[in-house]
Amino acid sequence: AAQGENARELQSHILTHLGLGIPLVTTQVVGRDRYIEWVSWMANVATSIEKVLQEIRNLQRTEIAEVAEEFDVEKQVGSSTMAHKRNPITAENACGLARVVRAMMLPTWENALLWHERDLANSSAERFTLSHSVVLLDDVMNKCNRVLSKLVVDKENMLRNIENQNGLVMAEKIMLALVDNGIPRDEAHEVLRAASMEAVAKGMHLEDVCAMTPTISATFDADELHALFDPNSHLGVSGELVDEAVSLARLAIE
Repeated sequence: AAQGENARELQSHILTHLGLGIPLVTTQVVGRDRYIEWVSWMANVATSIEKVLQEIRNLQRTEIAEVAEEFDVEKQVGSSTMAHKRNPITAENACGLARVVRAMMLPTWENALLWHERDLANSSAERFTLSHSVVLLDDVMNKCNRVLSKLVVDKENMLRNIENQNGLVMAEKIMLALVDNGIPRDEAHEVLRAASMEAVAKGMHLEDVCAMTPTISATFDADELHALFDPNSHLGVSGELVDEAVSLARLAIE
């Protein structure tokens, strides 16, 4: 109002010079909905990163041990009492900080409730929520990059974990192969369910039980059945999906 008829021209000149968009209508205190969107985006990114790092932490557990955060045996100590421990400290730290980024959402929502679109109750909170969200997310992203760039993958243990299931993880593969060979799906499911229960009860490998199951042995010979239990035959188009996801991510970064 103080700028009179030239107000919009002045606003346009200044915001264009700063490379900012020109809002249609504003109040003295800018509406906080844009900050809600911004902090929400950061919280969402932090959450996505935490999902990845949380999975790595779980897969590093001794009873799984399929992937692990790199551990410098010369410099790192896992525990002050249990000398054997190799904790995923970077992933663990990033997961904790991601929770703090998400926690910034509540005060950000509350800051949208300005009295008569004018009070500054939001100001003190935003001195923390906005700056800290950015800094923390940057740290979370850097820690994630550090973990992923040096991720240790134990392929042999992955295969051992599959084999420890005595072939049960391939039950779906066998069922679908039966369907492809003309067996009704409900019947194929029941055949594999019964075979799986028998394998568990008797501590047998599912392939051995399948070989003795009439419906299955009449459909596949020994070599065909054995090939179906090869984990590599159960990958489908996983490789293509990974390549597409990586390409999409690279496009976004570039």
